[in-house]
Amino acid sequence: MAGMTVVEKILSSHCGDEARAGRLVTARVDILMAHDGNRPLVIDTLQELGFERPRHPERLVLVLDHAVPPPTDVVANVHARMRAFARQHGTHLVEAGEGISHVVLPERGFARPGWLIIGSDSHTTTLGAVNCLATGVGSSDMALAAATGDLWFKVPSTIRILLSGRLAIGVTAKDAAQFLLRRIGLRRALYRALEFCGPGAATLEMDGRFTLANVAVELGAKCALFPADAVLQSWLRDRGIDATGGVDADPDAAYEDTIAVDLSAIVPQVARPHSPADVVDVTEVEGTPVQHVFIGSCSAGRLDDLRAAARILLGQRVAPGVRLVVAPGSRDVYRDAIREGIADTLLAAGAVLIPPGCGPCAGVSQGVPADEEVVVATSPRNFRGRMGNPRAQIYLASAATAAAAAVTGALTDPRRLLGVTP
Repeated sequence: MAGMTVVEKILSSHCGDEARAGRLVTARVDILMAHDGNRPLVIDTLQELGFERPRHPERLVLVLDHAVPPPTDVVANVHARMRAFARQHGTHLVEAGEGISHVVLPERGFARPGWLIIGSDSHTTTLGAVNCLATGVGSSDMALAAATGDLWFKVPSTIRILLSGRLAIGVTAKDAAQFLLRRIGLRRALYRALEFCGPGAATLEMDGRFTLANVAVELGAKCALFPADAVLQSWLRDRGIDATGGVDADPDAAYEDTIAVDLSAIVPQVARPHSPADVVDVTEVEGTPVQHVFIGSCSAGRLDDLRAAARILLGQRVAPGVRLVVAPGSRDVYRDAIREGIADTLLAAGAVLIPPGCGPCAGVSQGVPADEEVVVATSPRNFRGRMGNPRAQIYLASAATAAAAAVTGALTDPRRLLGVTP
């Protein structure tokens, strides 16, 4: 029989049986994450199903990240109820202002190699950069997993993403993620696992890996996984997190398909309104006037993203008539940006820095665009109504491209501002 993929190995270790693609298994869950943006709240569903408390409260992480600070009394009361639940049952709580769940969880060791993680958010796939199986589920599945400690899964088949080369100057992992959407589309990877590997994977730092794992759900995938290599192990050790438990695929593992991607051939990409898969080279839409720019989100709000923006904005000013809003992905990212002088560069250029959180991306607070305004955002999605206004025109791009738009007042290839000829 053929060897096993990473996702098959992780599910096998958590269900006590051989978890081959296509099988249905019931598996132990290591970490459960629920945030304040869900309706109904997981804590409500848990109680409606007749369970008084989570079976393993130490595995449940409640995150206040979607509306920070609370813009209404309704949201403030939701936060208060989640805090009370955490106090009563001894679950973990990530307070408002600490950051986005998909950024904070790995920073704090709630995502580790070989683990099985579920979250009440589709972009939980982001955590797969840590060599774990992480996926989003609905409130009812989350509540049942909280009550029992287990959840059923259909073992996905795996598509191998074979990376080669290295990203060029002015090109980021966000561009690579959008390139994948352009090439694969929204449904090709439906309910598949994506396994990133190859020499190109080793050239990506962790911030870039999180961005690529984040895009998996836009591709329709169940999860995405990166190798437990030296880059990951160093990142974990630097944060005092256990770096053992890594899972590698067998040499003879059975893959549904292999897609080869040369990172060095990718150029800055832009997704046009209103689909994250309507992706073109930024040069095809250069000159489009822009009024609003947002840099942040679980897709591209990490330190490397802010660094990329700062390289463009250093010594520059945001163009007249343009607003630039920046939300660091977590408090740790914010503090590092201050220490490195990045925050000062952004502020000097005219950016508005807001607390870490999902607000502008989700359209629930801070940074809603006006009717017919053109927005350049580093968010993962640009469906009509995203960011809180269905009449806005949202383009998705990297932090470098977003910063270039803020400086020039129009969609611009960021390489032009870095002295690189497109």
